[in-house]
Amino acid sequence: MAHTYSHLYGMQTIGLRFFTVYGPWYRPDMALSLFADAMTHGRPIKVFNNGDMLRDFTFIDDIIDGIVRVVEAQNLPLYDIFNIGNHRSEKLLDVINILADALGIEPKMEMLPMQPGDVYATYASIEKLSKAVGYEPKTTIREGIPVFAKWYKEYHKL
Repeated sequence: MAHTYSHLYGMQTIGLRFFTVYGPWYRPDMALSLFADAMTHGRPIKVFNNGDMLRDFTFIDDIIDGIVRVVEAQNLPLYDIFNIGNHRSEKLLDVINILADALGIEPKMEMLPMQPGDVYATYASIEKLSKAVGYEPKTTIREGIPVFAKWYKEYHKL
């Protein structure tokens, strides 16, 4: 529909596809928040596919950088779609362990099979965005997850 409006009315429409955004004020229904909530309340984390999953986790500051670059760009086409991600897939068990370390908690895990309809891995190909606006993510999960954990503990007064 956006492409049609661009074509028919000359209206610029740029779509941005975000990959597993996390950080302070992170959505409470997403993985890191659910994991942090379970860990801090002594409940097991539901870990699907027995933890053999890969996700492209992207820190919120890198997402914002990508958005600002697109909004301020002068040379983008009338219509396009860009991925904004970290450009690398992380092992789910590594992410859980980094979060547990940052929270100072030994995680309990309930290993479960793959959920129907889920995918094994996500990965943001950001070459097009990098070429168009110079986007390069800067925050690794080892840097970003402790920032999220610190915020989480302060927000929930833990």
